[in-house]
Amino acid sequence: MIGPRLLVVAVAAATILVPAFPAAGSERAATVDGFAAAAGDGLATTTGGAGGRVVTATTLDDLRTYAAAAEPLVVRVRGSIVVTPFGDMIKVGSDKTIVGAGPGAEIVGGGFYLNQQHNVIVRNLTIRDSYVPGDWDGKESTNDNDGIRIDTSHHIWIDHNRIERVGDGAIDTRKDCDFVTVSWNVIADTNKALGLGWTTNVITHVTAHHNWIRNTFQRNWSIDNAAAAHLYNNYLQDVGQYGTMSRNAAKVVVQNSYFDHVNDPLVAKDAASELVQNGNVFVGSSGRRDTAGAAFDPAAFYPYAMDPAGQVPAIVRAGAGPQPAAHRRPARVVTVALDGSGDYGSLMGALGAHPRVIVLKPGVYREVVRVWEDMAGVTLVGAGRSPSDVVITYDLPAGGEKFYGGTYGSAGSPTFTTLGDDVTVRNLTLANSYDESVTPSQALAVRTVGDRAIFDRTRFVADQDTYKADSPNRDRVSRTYLHDCYIEGDVDFIYGRGTAVFDGCEIFSSDRGTPANNGWTTAASTSDDNPYGFLFTHSRFTSDAAAGSVHLGRPWHPGGDVRAIAQVVIRDSWLGPQIADPPWTDMSGFPWQQARFFEYRNTGPGAAVSESRPQLDPADAANFTRERYLAGTDGWNPIG
Repeated sequence: MIGPRLLVVAVAAATILVPAFPAAGSERAATVDGFAAAAGDGLATTTGGAGGRVVTATTLDDLRTYAAAAEPLVVRVRGSIVVTPFGDMIKVGSDKTIVGAGPGAEIVGGGFYLNQQHNVIVRNLTIRDSYVPGDWDGKESTNDNDGIRIDTSHHIWIDHNRIERVGDGAIDTRKDCDFVTVSWNVIADTNKALGLGWTTNVITHVTAHHNWIRNTFQRNWSIDNAAAAHLYNNYLQDVGQYGTMSRNAAKVVVQNSYFDHVNDPLVAKDAASELVQNGNVFVGSSGRRDTAGAAFDPAAFYPYAMDPAGQVPAIVRAGAGPQPAAHRRPARVVTVALDGSGDYGSLMGALGAHPRVIVLKPGVYREVVRVWEDMAGVTLVGAGRSPSDVVITYDLPAGGEKFYGGTYGSAGSPTFTTLGDDVTVRNLTLANSYDESVTPSQALAVRTVGDRAIFDRTRFVADQDTYKADSPNRDRVSRTYLHDCYIEGDVDFIYGRGTAVFDGCEIFSSDRGTPANNGWTTAASTSDDNPYGFLFTHSRFTSDAAAGSVHLGRPWHPGGDVRAIAQVVIRDSWLGPQIADPPWTDMSGFPWQQARFFEYRNTGPGAAVSESRPQLDPADAANFTRERYLAGTDGWNPIG
C-alpha cells in the first residue's frame, strides 16, 4: 500500500461533486460512505476526479486515454463502447471518476483494471458480455476477463453499476487493497460474482451494501484475509453454490441482508475465519449459516443506517444498477451459441434475461444450470437435428466434497435443475459426466422440483441417480411429463417422490460389469397420500447388461420415512432380457411387497406374469393412465 498504515474513524460520509442522477430508493446516490469515506493511507476520503476537468468519452480510444491520464478527471461515458481486443482491461489511473452519462452507457466485451492506484470512483455503468463461450468455469489461460479488477489500490468506490455475463469475476478486489465501498450494484448471470483477497496480509477494509447479486454460482462474496468486511442490506437471489464466505483470517460482519434461494448462505471456512451475522432474512435457502468469532464492530469505524431486512428486495430492486434505469424489455426468443453467433454464450446468461424461449445451437455447453423459480414458463429447445447435437453437461458427484466442507448432495450435483414451474425442454441432452469408477458416487444429470415440467425428445445420461423427480416438500406434488425421451443409468437412476410419466421413452440400463446384479431402474419414494408416482407407458426397457441382471426397482424410504410408499406402474411396454425375476427387491429393511409396484400388458423377453410380479386388474388399469397421473387439481394435460 501507499503511505503509512492509518485508519481514522469517519464521522460523516463525503459528498462527491459528480454528475448526479436520481436513484429510486436511495437519497444517498451521490454520497460516498463506508470504508471508502474513511481516512487513511494519506487520503481523507474518496473524491475521484472531483476538481479536475469533466470530459466525455464516446469511443474506446477516448476512454483509454482519459482513464489512464495523469491528471484528475471526471470521465463521462456516453453510449456503448465495445472493447477490442475482446476481454481486454481498460487501465484506470488515480484521481478518476468514471461515470455513465445516461442509461445507455456501457462497456461491452471488457472491463476496468486498477493496479497500484488510489482515489477512483466507477459509477452508473453497465459492464457486460466478456464471457468466453464454453469456459463457464473461467479456467482457460486466455480468460481472465473480470468486470472490474483492483490490485494493491486504495480508496475505491464502485456504485450503481450493472455487471453481467463476464468471463471471470464481476469484481475482484485483490492484493492488499484497502478502503473500498461497493454499493447499489447489480451483479447478475455470471458464475463468479465478488472475490476479495489473493494475499496473506490481513489489510483490506471493505463495505458492501444494497447490492443485488442474482443468478450467480460462487463468490457472493468470497472474502479472504480481510481486516474488516462489512456487508449489509444486500440482496442475494438464486445462488447455486455458496453465498458469502469468510476465508483464512478474514473478519466479516453480515447484517440485515436478504438471502433468497441461496445455497450455503453464510460460510466460515477456516479455523481463523470470523463471521458475525445478525438481522438477516433467509427464504428458500438451505445449508450453512455459520457464525464464528467476534469479527469487529462496524460502528467503531463509521456511522451507518440500515434498512429493515424484510424491505431489502423491494428497495434494492428499485434502486440498484445504473440510474435512471434503462427499460429492458425481455426478448421473447433468444439464441445461445458457442461460436458467437447467438444472443448469449451461455445458458446461464440467457436464463437471466427471462425470455420465453431459448434456442441452443449445436455444441457442448459445460455449465451447471438452475432454472430458478422466477424463471418459470421458459422453454429450452435444441436446434440440432438430434438431441445429441446439443449437450449440457457437468461433472459434480453427489458425494463429492465441497472445498469448504460438506458434500454436494442430490441438490448440488445435478447438471440441470428445474425449480420454477412450467419449464419445457426439447431436443437436447442433459448429462452428468462424472466418472464413478474414480470414486463411486451418485451424480445426477437432472432434478425436477417445479410443477408441470415437460421433457420432449430429451436425453438424460449419467450412471447412478441419473434423474430425480422431486418436489418442494413431501406434502406438495410436482408433475413431470417425459415424451420420447432417453434415460440412461445403472443404480436407482430414476428416483424420488415426484410424479412422472414416461411416455414412449427408452430406459437404458448400463452394464456395471456385475452379472449377479447390474442395478435397479427405479427407487421411488412416493408419499403415501399421493396415488401417483412413476408411470411408464409404451416405453422400452433396454440394456447392454447380462440377461436377468437388472431389477425394475426397489422402495426408497428417505431417512427411514415410513410414509414413503413407492408407487410405480409399468404398462404396455417392452422389457428386454436384462430384467431380473423377481424384478422388485427390498431396500434398507423395507420389503418391496409393501410398495405399490404393478405391471400391465407388458411384452418382450423380460416380461412375465407371476406371484412376484403384481399385475393391475384390467378394471383398475383405467385409473393408471397418463391423464390420471398428470391431471392433479388443475386438470393439466400436456399430452399431444
